[in-house]
Amino acid sequence: MTRFIFITGGVVSSLGKGLASAALGALLQARGFKVRLRKLDPYLNVDPGTMSPYQHGEVYVTDDGGETDLDLGHYERFTGVASRKSDNITTGRIYSNVIARERRGDYLGATVQVIPHVTDAIKEFIRSDLTDEDFCLCEIGGTVGDIESLPFLEAIRQMANELGGQQVMFVHLTLVPYIPSAGELKTKPTQHSVKELLSVGIQPDMLMCRCDREIPESERRKIALFCNVPTDAVIPALDVDSIYQVPISYHQQGMDDVVCRHFGVDAPLPDLKRWSTIAERIRQPEGEVTIAVVGKYISLLDSYKSLAEALYHGGIANNVRVRLNWIDSQIFEREDVVSHLEPCHGILVPGGFGERGAEGKVEAVRFARERRVPYFGICFGMQMAVIEVARHLAGMTDASSTEFGPCQIPVVGLMTEWTRGNSVEKRDHGGDLGGSMRLGAYECQLKPGSRVREIYGADRISERHRHRYEVNLDYQADLEKTGLSFSGLSPDGILPEIVELPDHPWFVGVQFHPELKSKPFDPHPLFTSFIAAAVRQSRLV
Repeated sequence: MTRFIFITGGVVSSLGKGLASAALGALLQARGFKVRLRKLDPYLNVDPGTMSPYQHGEVYVTDDGGETDLDLGHYERFTGVASRKSDNITTGRIYSNVIARERRGDYLGATVQVIPHVTDAIKEFIRSDLTDEDFCLCEIGGTVGDIESLPFLEAIRQMANELGGQQVMFVHLTLVPYIPSAGELKTKPTQHSVKELLSVGIQPDMLMCRCDREIPESERRKIALFCNVPTDAVIPALDVDSIYQVPISYHQQGMDDVVCRHFGVDAPLPDLKRWSTIAERIRQPEGEVTIAVVGKYISLLDSYKSLAEALYHGGIANNVRVRLNWIDSQIFEREDVVSHLEPCHGILVPGGFGERGAEGKVEAVRFARERRVPYFGICFGMQMAVIEVARHLAGMTDASSTEFGPCQIPVVGLMTEWTRGNSVEKRDHGGDLGGSMRLGAYECQLKPGSRVREIYGADRISERHRHRYEVNLDYQADLEKTGLSFSGLSPDGILPEIVELPDHPWFVGVQFHPELKSKPFDPHPLFTSFIAAAVRQSRLV
């Protein structure tokens, strides 16, 4: 019997429902339970895939090709449970499914309404694709009181009524602000938020109160009294110095004990040793390195959330602190790169779409190659590395990508522009992979004796992709004459997946997104190796 925990948020957005859900999942997992985490988003977009990174942040990609909310990255990083397409739904997708059913006549001519048809579709999604999970944690996006979230709140209210308290629990995350001029913590926003939740028929079983300081017992009792929850179910969600401290902090506040008591389950205390080890390494590293991240969405760092965390994981593996120097690539189109990149011990160019800032990224690659600074190119960053090598080592001064428009030497392009009839792998959601987005996990064959073969310790790997353009394999021979090695190819030998410069201290470009699979307790080997190279570089400076 799967138990459902619904996590809602109130007062303001960005309180950390995703982290709270992930941390609770980690605690239940540490007690021996099998967990699954899901996100229900109230916006009308069908999925985040076409949303601006400035508005939505990172698009997280699952093995089965789902483009999902970035909170699913937190879920995976904290629990190690691989997310699927079925773990993220939006209002847009719910309505699309309901309208499609209506068009097919599935409702037999009935008037289609929010209740019961939309709420039934939401409940169907929540219950779908579950097997033997002990707990399914569902985060409801948005803030209680928003018009958009009402169908989701009504659906989970119905589920609690249908399944009962022994199978459903409501956790509500609120804000307890401190007013400096009054010198007081204020509980009224939490009271009003719970009142808003009660107005739609949901009584929270636990309150998680975000605050930047300790909440006195008297204030916790006050919140419990006015919000109709036990005092020990008012959990202070205090600010911590690292997100990986959150499971430890919540356990110390008794969060997982309250959950177990609510469901009437007896479980051993969680073993949080791996979290305490991670937290200790973050607090007391043996050294420090600086990594320049040269991107185009620098003004909103949520666009690179998984990337930043993967770099920190590489630091944890090497027991060093990783400082990130975020640099807008456009500045290299009008300024000298030296002053910005010379102090750095490693340079990373991440993924992205479009021409803006591309020439600046090429200049960053050139600096890393010529100055022998460790370089890591991811997706677009690999393509820019190939363009740089083509222009400055292979003599192809007009080399570019067809993503930027027609060009004389398209060393990067849509796969359909250069495969010339070769059979290519297809997937239902992708069609011809060069003509639309290549999404999800694909295998890659590693070249014997290559750096990446040594890093992975395997001949074949599987990594997640999200891109349309590919390095043009027609130019492989000319590029390899410069010393560039195509060290990873798709199993059919058609698609370049990895390039490297063997005579460089560390120069690797990958077409996939390894950051999506990195975890603090299981850092991705490429990030571990890259940070290790940065450590060696720091000793040379």
